[in-house]
Amino acid sequence: MRRAFLSAIAAIALAPGLAAAGAQQYEQLSASVRASLAKAVTDASLKAPVDGSADAWVKAVTPGVAARMKDDKAARDLVGLVHYEALRAGLEPRLVLALVDVESAFRKYAVSKAGARGFMQVMPFWVKEIGAPDQNLFHPRTNLRYGCVILRHYLEIEGGNLYNALARYNGSLGKAGYPERVLDVMRTRYTR
Repeated sequence: MRRAFLSAIAAIALAPGLAAAGAQQYEQLSASVRASLAKAVTDASLKAPVDGSADAWVKAVTPGVAARMKDDKAARDLVGLVHYEALRAGLEPRLVLALVDVESAFRKYAVSKAGARGFMQVMPFWVKEIGAPDQNLFHPRTNLRYGCVILRHYLEIEGGNLYNALARYNGSLGKAGYPERVLDVMRTRYTR
């Protein structure tokens, strides 16, 4: 009985639609790109720009995220990490927060049917490609770091085309649905 209950809970947690990662495809990286991405993921000396807006942004955005996460402290911590990691990668924090919203619905332990993990639904092959075997994609900072570095990489591949970069991130390049969802969530839920 207990085993059936746990299996049912696991099936719900892994149900399609709850974690939105698509069928992101592994793409062979050149040695220089791999090295550059690995450095971006692991380099502790890289810091996000400090512009004094972090505290105000975190304070303004946290209530909406806390309502979805049902834990004020966890929401505040996540919003702060999103702000830091997004700026560190040269991304708009609102965009990264919208991506987290769409990809995992703020579920730290989300796993998609494709195997993507965590808040930003990072595919495990990225750890093998640019990380270290001991890195845990369910750790919030690790997950956000990878997700932001990967999205920045896709923006560069796509020549700054955000729409295509988002589709590539999700594994749905050539399809409009996913980029439209992320951008709509950014415009409607995260206006600050």
